[in-house]
Amino acid sequence: MLKIEAILQPSKLDAVKDALLEAGIEGMTILEARGHGRQKGHTEFYRGREYTVDLLPKVKIELVITDDQKENTLQAIIGAARTGRIGDGKIFISRVDDAIRIRNDERGETAI
Repeated sequence: MLKIEAILQPSKLDAVKDALLEAGIEGMTILEARGHGRQKGHTEFYRGREYTVDLLPKVKIELVITDDQKENTLQAIIGAARTGRIGDGKIFISRVDDAIRIRNDERGETAI
């Protein structure tokens, strides 16, 4: 099993969610996040004062999938989230040793 964590622009959330559902991925957790990578934020003016916005709004999608779903999942996320500009986001992949469904103690891939 694999855990996929994708950090995206908030405007791409609906497109990525739809692409994942179309790829057969149903379970996901979506979190609001703030951060920056290479784009480092920007400067804005408010009431005549300048201030720096260095933590930009992002969305984090977390999902646990079986090993054979990896490529379809990655292609769905990349295809829906890519604009070709800095700030498109990142995808992190890590191994999951076990999963347990709390309701009935199912374990492993049947629990996801």
